Amino acid sequence: MPQRKKKGTQKGKGKGKGKQNEVGYNSLAVIVILAIAAFVVSTCNRQIVTGKREPGTEQPSSPKGKPNKKTHKKENNNRAGTQTSAVPLLLKEDFERGHKTNYNSENVELKTGRWSLKNAVLGNGNEDKKIGKQSLRLRDNGTATMNFDINYSGAVTVTVKYAMYGSDEAGEWELLSSSNRGQRFIKVGETVKVEAGSLRTATFVVNADGNIRFQVRKTSREGGRINLDMLTVEAGGKVAEPEPGDKKVAGDDDNLLLGNPSGAASDLVMANNYLMDKEYYQLSYNREKATPNWVSWHVDRRDIGKMGRANNFRPDFDLPANWYQVSENSYKGSGFDRGHNCPSGDRTFNRAGNEATFLMSNMIPQAPNHNQHLWKNLEEYTRELVMKGNEVYIVMGSYGSGGTGANGSSKKIDRNRINVPSHIWKVILVLPDGGNDLKRISKHTRIIAVNTPNRNDVNARWSAYLTSISNIEQATGYKIFDKIPDSVRQELVKKIDTGAN
Repeated sequence: MPQRKKKGTQKGKGKGKGKQNEVGYNSLAVIVILAIAAFVVSTCNRQIVTGKREPGTEQPSSPKGKPNKKTHKKENNNRAGTQTSAVPLLLKEDFERGHKTNYNSENVELKTGRWSLKNAVLGNGNEDKKIGKQSLRLRDNGTATMNFDINYSGAVTVTVKYAMYGSDEAGEWELLSSSNRGQRFIKVGETVKVEAGSLRTATFVVNADGNIRFQVRKTSREGGRINLDMLTVEAGGKVAEPEPGDKKVAGDDDNLLLGNPSGAASDLVMANNYLMDKEYYQLSYNREKATPNWVSWHVDRRDIGKMGRANNFRPDFDLPANWYQVSENSYKGSGFDRGHNCPSGDRTFNRAGNEATFLMSNMIPQAPNHNQHLWKNLEEYTRELVMKGNEVYIVMGSYGSGGTGANGSSKKIDRNRINVPSHIWKVILVLPDGGNDLKRISKHTRIIAVNTPNRNDVNARWSAYLTSISNIEQATGYKIFDKIPDSVRQELVKKIDTGAN
């Protein structure tokens, strides 16, 4: 531009014309400058709109550099829990890291953390269907369970690749989730049928409430082996609304959902009413008696599997250090059985659950015939109800002092350190399997309450000892199932069941 100006003045063809040229050149310069400025502003605007943001806040632009309203709406939907194509990845387990070649139960460190594998191996054979070098292989009622939580609130989408192993027959598997550190797992979505020899993808959506962990479980116990691979968890997704009455809500299946009968607390000043959470049941421990006052637990079909009795009776080292520790030998020669409150048979899905029932804090001195006949019959009947499509909430306890065992009557055993109860009681609330349990309990809900003497000459028929919750409360001073609304509870506490039917 300076050259053009210089050329116009050098030729000297009139001041007016020179001025015209100068004005024209100046106007052109202004236009160019304005165009450059507009380009810079436009570029800056696009950088501001489409520049890097914090994860989860991306907002793509339209070609003109303005926020894309349609995309922005999708982003808002994603924050509200609706799945989009760009969502944060919370977990990706490809089963490439770790080594396990036998089907024994074992904790294995995988890429995402520590997993418990039961009847499962990390297979890398030619017949294993896999994306990389190896995949998870399940047989019988095999499971793979996360021993850690994903910290997230909101809907999450889980995808899993699956196929039949080799040329094995078809099988089935389920995804389950837990929001209470693995204490209770709840089925997510539908059971998946495995009918193809090549990898397929199953997708599930579930709500996470702060912390969540997952478990995959083979449900076709006698069927063929299956491979699972590439388990991912992403934020977002839309949870399908279940049928009315089936929706699981916070607290469902919790071992103390229906109440804490004695108001027990985990406080040393409550030494004779000391609350302990053993994950698979909760109890009120009595330091003076060295037995539980009561034990409370929930049972559904997910708790019952093929795990045999652990039989590893042992002290409970979660008790305060200066308290007397009942050992596996403390009942020896007493004439009384080490009687379970929460029975081994109610926790046969995994080894940890079954082993938890053999802690001595779960035991009372129980007359052998009472334990092996009367009580066994009641426990088996309860599990039959569960296998027929029910779930049950159970609280069992004992009171008094002085029972009659194989060696006669005793008030205390183990050098007078363990109380022998005079009575043993149990209350069972029966519901059809489902969700929103507290809301589903009505005055018509079945209640089985028994109160029995701790004697070796008891009747083997538990129906001979049927009673009401009200009568047990009078004997113990407890308030059983007090979380049930009063209008319903007033009717339930009076009910006396008719026995097995």
